Amino acid sequence: MTHLFLTDYGLNVKNAPFVTEVYPEAKGRTAAGYLIPFGDGPNPLYTHRVGKHVIRGLLENATRYAYVTTPYLILDNEMCQCLESAALRGVDVRIILPHIPDKKLVFSMTRSFYSRLMSAGVKIYEYEPGFIHAKSYLVDDELAMIGTINLDYRSLVHHFENGVWMYKTGCIKAIKADIDETLEKSILIDKKDLKTNLLQRMFRAIVRIFAPLL
Repeated sequence: MTHLFLTDYGLNVKNAPFVTEVYPEAKGRTAAGYLIPFGDGPNPLYTHRVGKHVIRGLLENATRYAYVTTPYLILDNEMCQCLESAALRGVDVRIILPHIPDKKLVFSMTRSFYSRLMSAGVKIYEYEPGFIHAKSYLVDDELAMIGTINLDYRSLVHHFENGVWMYKTGCIKAIKADIDETLEKSILIDKKDLKTNLLQRMFRAIVRIFAPLL
């Protein structure tokens, strides 16, 4: 985590701090499971789409359920297919999004993906009390990821982001409890909620052309 902070800090100052790979040894560790902090961002600092690979790995390894909370949902075809594939093989895929958006244009774009995902069996929820900003990914009570990574093109490709991948750690139980509580306050979107008029459909079709910029 220190290394990630110094790396990101160094990108924004003229005199970047010296980043060393040597840190004091952690002693007295008794917690179960594994935690792997990671960074992500554009070239040349990052040569791989780390966040995207982590999310894909979570979805591809899900056997029972995969829960996601994200404020935005602007996907490329690859990520759409990954979510669809999980649902089509019987995984309970649920995505929690805001019911009250912070950006109406982005919200309209987000809703334009509902129909495709729901057709494959993905359950879409909207957090009714307002805007949800959490970025959490939880799979089968065993795997999780918390960080700054939204399910949108800019976050997955252009932005500098950080996250922590988890396997069988104690805090996964708390993440599950938080998501369950959030689901109780969320609206399950039904097909009837997707009805739009011709003007709305045309608007969304035009806006999706600019998805990589949103």
